[in-house]
Amino acid sequence: MTRFQSVAINGNRIFYREAGPKTAPTILLLHGFPTSSHMFRDLIPALANSYHLVAPDMLGFGFSDAPDREQFRYTFESLAKVIGSFTETIGLERYAIYVFDYGAPVGFRLALAHPERVIAIISQNGNAYEEGLSEGWNPIQQYWKEPTEQNRAALRDFLTPEATKVQYLYGVQDATLVAPEAYQLDSALLARSGNDDIQLDLFLDYANNVALYPKFQEYFRAKQPPLLAVWGKNDPFFLPHGAEAYKRDIPSAEVHFYETGHFALETHAQEIAAAIRDFLGRQVKVQTYAA
Repeated sequence: MTRFQSVAINGNRIFYREAGPKTAPTILLLHGFPTSSHMFRDLIPALANSYHLVAPDMLGFGFSDAPDREQFRYTFESLAKVIGSFTETIGLERYAIYVFDYGAPVGFRLALAHPERVIAIISQNGNAYEEGLSEGWNPIQQYWKEPTEQNRAALRDFLTPEATKVQYLYGVQDATLVAPEAYQLDSALLARSGNDDIQLDLFLDYANNVALYPKFQEYFRAKQPPLLAVWGKNDPFFLPHGAEAYKRDIPSAEVHFYETGHFALETHAQEIAAAIRDFLGRQVKVQTYAA
């Protein structure tokens, strides 16, 4: 059974989903834009008899607090620090990280800060290489180069319900497999007062993630963490080249592609769960627990 909980971190409430025995190896599940821990709703029960799953909502996302921009600076460094404090508060000492989209720069910052805590990495359309960025990033990259109000306003189209739905359906072979409540929930949460500017701040700050790619890659080369890439190969934002690039720095990295889009768990949760079981079963000692 998945438990729905929250904990206070520096005065802000972090909502999280938790399942599986706490004595089992932990997987920290880190969501991306514009979603939340809700994206892991099918993966969590598929793994919970062997693993301890923890999926927090980052500040400004899902059911966690979204403090005013004057009270909290929305950068990926800030988000990572909150998630780092979250892991310490709930007592996570060592864990694998499952990183998706925004979850990648957050998770990789955790690994840079405390490499001894990260026992393995599962990257699902979570990028760390410039060749993984598609032309879909061009408007955002233009905003990085010229952070004008005009370029900021141009990015508001990414925050519409139509754009969110497209993110879920683009590249999917069978759209009837994608639950409509997924993109409708994301759209409803994006529509909260002030959330548009939170997301635009993060669009601007994403440039700092790209600037850190060399450090992420240096960490991969130096520490050689066990890494599995499970990738929706029709992702309009993060290209398959970004998945293959992991093998350049971690020769033992394993890469699996699926005939789907950005939100691969919507259509391939069971296949990805099987790949994770196989991968982690060879990397960490796992006991199967009664459901």
